[in-house]
Amino acid sequence: MAAAQRIVIENCSIATVDADDTEYASGYLVLAGNRIEALGAGSAPEGLENVVRRIDATGHLATPGLINTHHHFYQWITRGLATDHNLFDWLVALYPIWARIDEPMAYTAARGSLAMMARGGVTTAMDHHYVYPRGTGDLSGAIIRAARETGVRFTLARGSMDRGESDGGLPPDFAVESLDGALAATEATVKEHHDPSFDAMTQVAVAPCSPFSVSTELMCNAAELARRLGVRLHTHGSETVEEEKFCHELFGMGPTDYFESTGWLGEDVWMAHCVHMNDSDIAAFARTGTGVAHCPSSNARLAAGIARVPDMLAAGVPVGLGVDGTASNESGELHTELRNALLINRLGAHKESALNARQALRLGTHGGARVLGRAAETGSLEAGKLADVVLWKLDTLAHASIADPVTALVFGAAAPVTASFVNGRQIVADGRLLTVDEDAVARATRDEARRLAQLAAQR
Repeated sequence: MAAAQRIVIENCSIATVDADDTEYASGYLVLAGNRIEALGAGSAPEGLENVVRRIDATGHLATPGLINTHHHFYQWITRGLATDHNLFDWLVALYPIWARIDEPMAYTAARGSLAMMARGGVTTAMDHHYVYPRGTGDLSGAIIRAARETGVRFTLARGSMDRGESDGGLPPDFAVESLDGALAATEATVKEHHDPSFDAMTQVAVAPCSPFSVSTELMCNAAELARRLGVRLHTHGSETVEEEKFCHELFGMGPTDYFESTGWLGEDVWMAHCVHMNDSDIAAFARTGTGVAHCPSSNARLAAGIARVPDMLAAGVPVGLGVDGTASNESGELHTELRNALLINRLGAHKESALNARQALRLGTHGGARVLGRAAETGSLEAGKLADVVLWKLDTLAHASIADPVTALVFGAAAPVTASFVNGRQIVADGRLLTVDEDAVARATRDEARRLAQLAAQR
């Protein structure tokens, strides 16, 4: 790092979210190239070479960048629909619309989703894309291109469905893939786009959609494929009571036992939602190291229930936060999920002791890094880790009277992002993206949403 260009950030509060939850009331960070070189209390060391920028961060809290562990970017252009539906009815209402998505729509929706998250402090994002209608172009490539342009670290969970309407599924038949087609396309996506290196900006996971839209053969073969290629696995699990009933009726067992029978529990697996988990389910996740993407706003929007996050954490289950698709979380933001996770979990059995502010911040940072398999690289502010850092402005009317900065960030209003760095590159300044034109993205998403609505109306 001796020859690397350095950025010095000083005079800020720092929540490192390291193993000891180290915090500094006033401290510094030194970013050298794409790594965190040093951090600590007080002023930065004297005599640093190649310092190209110094930031006086008085009035700010520095944290690791937020990490989103579950999303469906394409839903950005179907927001505000089926607003009073439960999950099943919501899917029935929206699948005929989603089945018309093509490459320009996927690209534009991804840009909207990524822009909204990035300007709110997300430095690592993921997208679970599983709708691949026939003849609609390179959807995976379009999504990855949008992430590269936005400048965030990214995992594409290459999804799939092979159970269409004629097989008892919800999607139209032309919007699902064959078993062999899904596996071949997934393998091609991994080989073309997955980067296993420490500072990778793009990774790929294998991600069949859910037990009720995917055959058992696809689940089993996808697990084998992922492990042969050395990548992670992702799917939806235990989201609703209807899913529990479906699994018992079709497979003779609950979702967790079904997942275990198909090879879908392990340290290389994470699942979205996991709302309806009993004690044995949680124990199985803890025993195998299976991760959970907790999506509090989406769970509430679809009336799915309250996930047992405190019990999962107590058992040692890796848990991160997810925005989920913006057709079930119209805000599209992750920093608001810190607050929502804390508040919603306090409505559960543990009440006021369910989660505290620092646990909520950990879910959105280090917890997410564990779930995505990247805790060695990001998710906490430590020397040697990647320079994914956010500066939250906490000295304005919205937060200035809250003495503790972490409490201000989690309990208070959504805090402005003064600066967000990904891989040492600044992508947000004073709440605005530096990498893309937000206004142009907004116009494009509006146009593509209208085009999709018109296509769906013609069916």
